[in-house]
Amino acid sequence: QFLMANKLDTAMWISRLFTVYCSALFVLPLLGLHEAASFYQRALLANALTSALRLHQRLAHFQLSRAFLAQALLEDSCHYLLYSLIFVNSYPVTMSIFPVLLFSLLHAATYTKKVLDARSSNSLPLLRNLLEKLNANQQNILKFIACNEIFLMPATVFMLFSGQGSLLQPFIYYRFLTLRYSSRRNPYCRTLFTELRIVVEHLIMKPSCPVFVRRLCLSSISFISRLAPTVA
Repeated sequence: QFLMANKLDTAMWISRLFTVYCSALFVLPLLGLHEAASFYQRALLANALTSALRLHQRLAHFQLSRAFLAQALLEDSCHYLLYSLIFVNSYPVTMSIFPVLLFSLLHAATYTKKVLDARSSNSLPLLRNLLEKLNANQQNILKFIACNEIFLMPATVFMLFSGQGSLLQPFIYYRFLTLRYSSRRNPYCRTLFTELRIVVEHLIMKPSCPVFVRRLCLSSISFISRLAPTVA
């Protein structure tokens, strides 16, 4: 009854569980490397479906207007719909599947707990314990996802020069990264950029750091800071 009363949430729960399943079979290619590539695409397509359903839930009344597009781009679900479209037809990159896998796992775990509560307050204690441990590490998982989002930017550039990526991919991914940096719901990308800057500045200001390395890092920090969008 609980599942039928929340059909859209249930559909997203099923698609997230399928995303976790496909992502796991890509990261751990138990069925062979050829099959792993197909699971990579399936995971991203399932994530795109989940993101589209979530976006529909957040903005139910679609309008073909600039205002609606601006509103949609503020939603994290729109960001990851774009993310899935960026990588779904690209060369499989293990780093790109971790955000999809971990976000799906966190959201699926939250809804699984609701399903268990609807069934009985004491049902499946072992599963409940695993869900509680996952929830306790949520902050660390979100930071790891943000780290993946950041380091995928140079990875897309490397893929371009190695012949495994398209010319447009780094530019589209840069747009995705600016959206994540400006996210209202998830500040972890912004936080990680700040923390990485502090760590790098601390290291290069040590006397043992060569002058040319210090200058290179400072110019890189200045360049990246100019590319960062303004956050209200």
